[in-house]
Amino acid sequence: MSRPLCFADPTDGAIPVRLVPPEDATAVLDALPPAQRAWAGHHGFTGALGQSCALPGVAGEAEAVLIGTGTAGDRARKRFAIGAAIAALPAATYALAAPLDGPEGEEIALGYLLSLYSFDRYRASGTPEKAALVAPTGVDTARLERIAAGEALTRDLINTPAEDMGPDALEQAALDLAAECGAEVSVITGDDLLTRNFPLIHTVGRAAARAPRLIELRWGTGARKVTLVGKGVCFDTGGLNLKPGASMGLMKKDMGGAATVLGLARMIMTEGLDLSLRVLIPAVENAVSGASFRPGDIYTARNGKTVEINNTDAEGRLVLADALAYATEEPCDRLVSMATLTGAARVAVGPDIAPFFTDDAALADALASAAQQVADPVWRLPFHAPYETMIEPGIADLDNAPSGGFAGAITAALFLRRFAGDAPSYTHFDIYGWCPAAAPGRPKGGVGQGARALFRVLTTEAGT
Repeated sequence: MSRPLCFADPTDGAIPVRLVPPEDATAVLDALPPAQRAWAGHHGFTGALGQSCALPGVAGEAEAVLIGTGTAGDRARKRFAIGAAIAALPAATYALAAPLDGPEGEEIALGYLLSLYSFDRYRASGTPEKAALVAPTGVDTARLERIAAGEALTRDLINTPAEDMGPDALEQAALDLAAECGAEVSVITGDDLLTRNFPLIHTVGRAAARAPRLIELRWGTGARKVTLVGKGVCFDTGGLNLKPGASMGLMKKDMGGAATVLGLARMIMTEGLDLSLRVLIPAVENAVSGASFRPGDIYTARNGKTVEINNTDAEGRLVLADALAYATEEPCDRLVSMATLTGAARVAVGPDIAPFFTDDAALADALASAAQQVADPVWRLPFHAPYETMIEPGIADLDNAPSGGFAGAITAALFLRRFAGDAPSYTHFDIYGWCPAAAPGRPKGGVGQGARALFRVLTTEAGT
């Protein structure tokens, strides 16, 4: 799918790149030879964020490159801009003139790697060659490459059209990842879901031509146990509560939760974190046929709770419910679900921020701190207990789509928490999984959210 996102090997011919903040621009230009100073001045180089200026040598070749770092305020408004500016340089090999340092240095290096991403599976012309950057010193470039590879996997899976990314293809992606990383995968498919007591996964996926399934990946033997659950709705028509065409156009991304946990799992496994990892993905298509589940139906979930269906387009929480109930049948220290679940979350925080819900205050603080360090914005929303009555219809234990429209992200999270049992720490991410307009390090299309912040927390907890 996408090309590997990696740094170049050292070479004597690399063109040096100097990062210049605005306050140093005048002094930097004054120290240049007269011809280069005049050239940079003619091109208006001021050190603005992402501004680049190649300095010519005596033969007209690029002897060095200046890239502006902008102010701290500029960088806060546009993450990954410096790394993206390096990646946008003409195809050649470059090397930073000074080591990188700290979280800002990691953001620059990771921003470069993420800016190399291009999804070209369906393009005959492929992708033009991009600038190569020698691995910078001062940061763990091998770890950043592993993180970028996990993000690339997430993007590839989301970007692939549903015709080629149904439940069977999502299963194959898990199998491929397991083969690469030494993990084990088991799958429960079709009517076996009923035999094995996963009724809600079967209910949502039974109308589709490609059978529903529960994919389970296991890796590691560490004492600390982490379970990741990802929503794998490979296409969501809305079911009998059919979505309008405008709302259906992006529904290939409704497996973004599954794609994100697989990308995160890749980071964990290739980093070799000292933990036991379990990944659960209920993979279905919410299709329309004579077998479709209906509004007004009532189903019994794996944990015995009954659910009234008031909207077949609120299917993600149904498949997650069975997977979460299954997850809690084994002890785990961290239980995390990731899902493209509600439009209400997008209204609340927009497409760039991943809201999360948890009752674990220490974890919430750790995620907030990690998000700042790794430029992966998240925001805590509440499991607001007074809203519990909104998901209790009276005729059944739970309502999958409470009427009224208020607090949609919170009521969905409260619904899921009913299936998290006695897990000591349950966290739910309501992600968007899509970049609606190209941004530094993030071309328009599928994108991971929350995974890098969570990976930083898990890395710290694992003592790695």
